[in-house]
Amino acid sequence: MKKFNFRKVLDGLTASSPGGSSGGGSGAGGGSVHPGGTAGAAGTPRDEIQETLTSDYFQICKTVRHGFPYLPTALAFDPVQKILAIGTRTGAIRILGRPGVDCYCQHESGAAVLQLQFLINEGALVSASADDTLHLWNLRQKRPAILHSLKFNRERITYCHLPFQSKWLYVGTERGNTHIVNIESFILSGYVIMWNKAIELSTKTHPGPVVHLSDSPRDEGKLLIGYENGTVVLWDLRSKRADLRAYYDEAIHSVAWHHEGKQFMCSHSDGSLTLWNLKSPNRPFQTTIPHGKIQRDGKKPESCKPILKVEYKTCKNSEPFVIFSGGLSYDKACRRPSLTIMHGKAITVLEMDHPIVDFLTLCETPYPNEFQEPYAVVVLLEKDLIVVDLTQSNFPIFENPYPIDIHESPVTCTEYFADCPPDLIPVLYSVGAKHKKQGYSNKEWPISGGAWNLGAQTYPEIIITGHADGSVKFWDASAITLQMLYKLKTSKVFEKQKLGEGKATAEIVEEDPFAVQMMYWCPESRIFCVAGVSAYVVVYRFSKHEVNTEIASLEVRLQYEVEDIITPEPEIIPPFPDASSQLPSLKSLSGSTNTVACEGTMKDSIPCLSVKTRPVRMPPGYQADLVIQLVWVDGEPPQQITSLAVNSAYGLVAFGNCNGLAVVDFMQKTVLLSMGTLDLYGSSDPYQRQPRSPRKSKQFAADNFCMRGLSNFYPDLTKRIRTSYQNHVNGHCTSPTSQSCSSGKRLSSADVSKANRRGPGRPPFRKAQSAACMEISLPVTTEENRENSFSRSRSSSVSSIDRDSKEAITALYFMESFARKNDSAVSPCLWVGTGLGMVLILSLNLPASDDLRQSEPVMVSPSGTVLTLKGAVLTFACLDCMGTLTHPPYEVWRDPHSADDGEKTRKRKLVMHSPSSSQDMGDHQFAVICSEKQAKVFSLPSQTCLYVHNITETSFLLRADVVTLCNSVCLACFCANGHIMTLSLPSLRPLLDINYLPVTDMRIARTFCFTNEGQALYLSSPTEIQRLTYSQEMCDNLQDMLGDLFTPVETPEAQNRGFLKGLFGGSGQAFDREELFGEATAGKASRSLAQHIPGSGGIEGVRGAAGGVIGDLTRARIALDERGQKLGELDERTASMMASAEAFSKHAHEVMLKYKDKKWYQF
Repeated sequence: MKKFNFRKVLDGLTASSPGGSSGGGSGAGGGSVHPGGTAGAAGTPRDEIQETLTSDYFQICKTVRHGFPYLPTALAFDPVQKILAIGTRTGAIRILGRPGVDCYCQHESGAAVLQLQFLINEGALVSASADDTLHLWNLRQKRPAILHSLKFNRERITYCHLPFQSKWLYVGTERGNTHIVNIESFILSGYVIMWNKAIELSTKTHPGPVVHLSDSPRDEGKLLIGYENGTVVLWDLRSKRADLRAYYDEAIHSVAWHHEGKQFMCSHSDGSLTLWNLKSPNRPFQTTIPHGKIQRDGKKPESCKPILKVEYKTCKNSEPFVIFSGGLSYDKACRRPSLTIMHGKAITVLEMDHPIVDFLTLCETPYPNEFQEPYAVVVLLEKDLIVVDLTQSNFPIFENPYPIDIHESPVTCTEYFADCPPDLIPVLYSVGAKHKKQGYSNKEWPISGGAWNLGAQTYPEIIITGHADGSVKFWDASAITLQMLYKLKTSKVFEKQKLGEGKATAEIVEEDPFAVQMMYWCPESRIFCVAGVSAYVVVYRFSKHEVNTEIASLEVRLQYEVEDIITPEPEIIPPFPDASSQLPSLKSLSGSTNTVACEGTMKDSIPCLSVKTRPVRMPPGYQADLVIQLVWVDGEPPQQITSLAVNSAYGLVAFGNCNGLAVVDFMQKTVLLSMGTLDLYGSSDPYQRQPRSPRKSKQFAADNFCMRGLSNFYPDLTKRIRTSYQNHVNGHCTSPTSQSCSSGKRLSSADVSKANRRGPGRPPFRKAQSAACMEISLPVTTEENRENSFSRSRSSSVSSIDRDSKEAITALYFMESFARKNDSAVSPCLWVGTGLGMVLILSLNLPASDDLRQSEPVMVSPSGTVLTLKGAVLTFACLDCMGTLTHPPYEVWRDPHSADDGEKTRKRKLVMHSPSSSQDMGDHQFAVICSEKQAKVFSLPSQTCLYVHNITETSFLLRADVVTLCNSVCLACFCANGHIMTLSLPSLRPLLDINYLPVTDMRIARTFCFTNEGQALYLSSPTEIQRLTYSQEMCDNLQDMLGDLFTPVETPEAQNRGFLKGLFGGSGQAFDREELFGEATAGKASRSLAQHIPGSGGIEGVRGAAGGVIGDLTRARIALDERGQKLGELDERTASMMASAEAFSKHAHEVMLKYKDKKWYQF
């Protein structure tokens, strides 16, 4: 014990000396300086670097949300402003206008949105939530806010209706009552239509909830109320009685008026449509079951599925449109959800890919009493939004300009690149535009409201999403918009698997074998690399020319070299085989008793998928250059890839898993290195592990799948994590240290494998998502090892370490660096980080001249350098001696299939390092290494640990990236406890630490990524990307970048109704709702019925939302509005007082005249 403490004290002293930690507190205690390093040697360069970033540069706020609203429930459209609103089950509202106008807002309660109603051309929206609350949203600001809320206490809201140009909202409830709310004050009127007054007194049963409310187009004083059980009541608001009652023996789902107000149509639960005439309400004027089979004996057609909604729209020059959802025959069980359009005698059924949530018909006029002239139908599906063009007889759909197909196949990984080369976006768009679909409507997208300008931010941004079906999508994300550029299908390099072949071919996963697990993109050289869930890597090169060629492929044998084996003389394998031997002949030593049998033989040296052997036509864009597959070893499937790096200047790709590391030369198409992690150390292994140490317990290597250790930490979560992506059953991502296994019981790999054990022939995963979607940065070790690896390695009891715990390769990075302490110049290196916090440097010996690159072999050799951190290594970066980020070398892109392929274009043009540090590269550099627990900065070549910062003790990092911001550089980290942190470089001073986002499910952990210029993103739901910024400057400028939802538009004038229509067409215009529903006539509603809650959408909301002149103008306008409103109220009060005074004067005058000539005795 004394010895242990003494070493700790020494470490602390070393780290806090002039060359040690800069006030890391206890951070230096656990081994900040590797025993091989010498502290204090790099004291001078530290003083030279002036760090410009301070905490004032950082602030976190959400910028924009892209994608399809998750679990939609409601739809609304403003026909004058031409903006669309979608409500969701999670309480979110998305408001969409022209491309670029896309706004996301959220109800604080998180209750599902039941219904949405625009105040047409008023810049406001009413939402009704499942918690029986009405909200009024102000859309006249860039970030909408709630002005008022009204919470119903005793009744549940079922339906709302706001007539055009009215300030009184009708609210139907589950009890069958109808209440009326003043939109301006958001106060309940005393006027209530009780269900028992609406129905006939002789009716003995309750009519059910209100399912429809609408005022008659002919007379605004008549309100049509539809009850669930089939009762329809036309209520006269003035006389407070029912004008007519209609009864039908099937439940009502929706009601729609004819524009003249003489007929209405109902849709019912038996698939029927009934048309009612106001003059004869005793029975329907017409009853049809559009999809019902007509019976031979003249009986009523057979019932169909319910028609959930119907719309009845008239045209001046043609037959009316009747559009409805549902109503299909029951005998067609496999029929897809459909929308039926009846136009005259023609019936068109549009089949949908997903269930229909709601639909709306877009019409030329907002007035309900005019010919409607429908021109389009917006159909909201569970996972899509489509708009059908009604003006063409074949009803084509409009091409959707919104990025709502992100989830076309589930997203499994994301990458984000800000400030990338400006020519990339047009180039990617040009190759992607060639794959555009035909057959869309030639008309403009009808949802064209709002205004959007480019804003001040002009640098190009690209987001890449990898998907479960093997597709990769490139998106233009510049200026907080999102537009698809190009789609790459990585599965095309493999043969299609025939049905029934699944069990015979021993793929790792039953479903989604092509799921993308990792991506690596070099924007400058346009090299793109994908790692798939079935343990393969594909290297792509970009070309503008179509080519027909065979796909080169390599197979790599990668296994773990620890096994229980008894031989008289253990075979000795050289740690680094000769580069000329492509596949080291390593004898398989991972023989598990639970091997997978296939046709009676043990699987060995077989890849999971088969690459196409015939020449393949590759269109312009990304073309497969090389496919590398890991193979089965003695009945054990290959482990999934946990790290990936490519370098175009070196022509190398490196990847690792929990067994070891492979390095491949993709120019010569040869395997340079393929070996277990333990062999990489050679004699430098700090744990003193033997490559051939016997094991006490058998371990099923295929079971210990590399979700980087999640199954080891939480065996009980393994089953949940393996469920399908579509069901979204995700385990919570909690800190490993909070688990009970820290009490002292070691959780061995064998114990874990018992929980996951499978029978022979079963693949280790049920679905690709179990690995591809859950791939997060956690080490493959048991929890006790993770926490105690450093104290144990420094103590003498090396035997206490679990010797056969697998050590995954968790991070790889190619860079020009000092591989050894005595190096005087930088050379090509590969930095390797492992799950145990070990950093190894491999030297790369490349041919001296470019001419020899295709023929001379590349040599990979160990440098002997081993550095340590606490926790699994996540990321590397390199700074020059001035503290500027040094980019890895790259090859300038040239088209591999260019037509003018002369000598000049054939020569490779290499950029070796960033221009700013070209003079000073030879002196020294800083290596930045971040693990899931701490960050360290080493000075090279001395390998002195200059700075160390313990980022978290109780949690672990999920993502860390070295990024540039304001011409400086910092380390951005996202922690599993929800904190987002930034640290200065190279001194690792904390600049930002905000508890922003609790990691409630694995999706966030899997997709969170940072990029330059203070930007980040993650998948907030299975269908949506949330972007955020951690830059104060961008937070300040955000208001100018967002689109305007409301733009001043004149409300179209109502058509001249003509003298006769005005005379005989009802008294619609003379109806005064204020007189009927106002407090003076109707009185006050019961206080216990509903509670008014003021919102923050007034001046308070604007203060935070708007900045500068725009904010001042907005505040001034709102103040003027309020002042005008108060003056108007004062004017009204004065007028009413004058009117009452006149009435009193008149009355007094009449009394005086009456008694003027009468004597006193005549009274």
